[in-house]
Amino acid sequence: MKRSFLLLYVLLVQAFYGAWCSVGESLHCEYSNLASLHRPHSVSITEFGAVGDGVTLNTKAFQNALFYLNSFSDKGGAKLFVPAGQWLTGSFDLISHLTLWLDKGATILGSTSSENWPVVDPLPSYGRGRELPGRRHRSLIYGQNLTDVVITGENGTIDGQGTVWWDWFRNGELNYTRPHLVELMNSTGLIISNLTFLNSPFWNIHPVYCRDVVVKNLTILAPLESPNTDGVDPDSSTNVCIEDCYIVTGDDLVSIKSGWDEYGISYARPSSKIKINRLTGQTTSSSGIAIGSEMSGGVSEIYIKDLHLFNSNTGIRIKTSAGRGGYVRNVHILNVKLDNVKKAIRFTGKYGEHPDEKYDPKALPAIEKITFENVNGDGIGVAGLLEGIEGDVFKNICFLNVTLRVKKNSKKSPWECSNVRGYSQWVSPEITCDSLKESIFPEHGSDCFGLSENNMEISSGLSRSPWLLSW
Repeated sequence: MKRSFLLLYVLLVQAFYGAWCSVGESLHCEYSNLASLHRPHSVSITEFGAVGDGVTLNTKAFQNALFYLNSFSDKGGAKLFVPAGQWLTGSFDLISHLTLWLDKGATILGSTSSENWPVVDPLPSYGRGRELPGRRHRSLIYGQNLTDVVITGENGTIDGQGTVWWDWFRNGELNYTRPHLVELMNSTGLIISNLTFLNSPFWNIHPVYCRDVVVKNLTILAPLESPNTDGVDPDSSTNVCIEDCYIVTGDDLVSIKSGWDEYGISYARPSSKIKINRLTGQTTSSSGIAIGSEMSGGVSEIYIKDLHLFNSNTGIRIKTSAGRGGYVRNVHILNVKLDNVKKAIRFTGKYGEHPDEKYDPKALPAIEKITFENVNGDGIGVAGLLEGIEGDVFKNICFLNVTLRVKKNSKKSPWECSNVRGYSQWVSPEITCDSLKESIFPEHGSDCFGLSENNMEISSGLSRSPWLLSW
């Protein structure tokens, strides 16, 4: 009987991973097989003495429950059930073949004492903590070298109670870099779905050195003035899907990264095959979608579709600097709606922020084949601020069917460009930069990522992109 069950489980997992391979090939989020996979062993956190009163510290209960469930890792996996209540805890480690399930009305609360967030080594691709030299606090929910992990529920909540961390940061009282809410390292087969994340001390969700990741149906919230509360930051990770999320935070809604200067160059772990689909949100300090500024391991094959950003600072931004090295290439951004956004599209080639003085200023990033298609905006301050690097031109930057209604009282030119080269067609207001004025079709379609592969005929009479429904 046991052998039959194990065989069935192996077949289900193989079917799931076969589906997930299609993420890499077609960039569709095929994840339902694992999400519905039955875990034969399930326990409630209350069975380990946890008390959901919002006051009792339950770190040991979470640790003991997961230690117990780890014995079922090779027996079909396990489920840790968190019922309705306020479950205060410090940092705890997940295990492989696990579903962490937060029931309706369940809230995991991060402790407001820094002692309950252990200090760990910096990431090798960063060489130091992101905010301060040296080590960093570990995330509230943490794991490394894991396989097949699901964090989900019936819209339960993970609340980092970050106010105290933000105050420590602003007052210069921290000795180590602030922690994330969820960080999973060197792991494969991850799903984070159907939850609300609140008030992270630092970045909310940080898959780093991971593969086959789905982040779906999340609400991520933090005050607009909270420092560096990024929503989702895939970092040196491959085959990542981020879909159907609503994010309002004090920094980038999604930021794609791959290591920092000489450390990222040496570690050489790129981020690739990332799909971001149906993302809505607001940030008054940063960007809806950012790439970088830590991109020294390289970023490529990025597909962004159906982004809606409102009352925000910047729509889409690529951030880099001399000394970063690496590359950002093959990025296709399709169907973007911007309402009351100060800067619609921004490239920053002089971002700065180096980990130390050991970086090589001659390590120049390669930024190429970035396509913006079907971008529509109202109440825009500036259409584009496109700043490359002298001696390191950003090339094959393409704009197709872009309409940005710039505020009449804006004193700036709608487009400002330096050290960028590419093509534009059907753009309003017209791009005045000579290096971007040449039309795309028919001769330059192959230079614009995501366009020529559609094999569509171009008619000189078309006024809109023929690829609007191609995905």
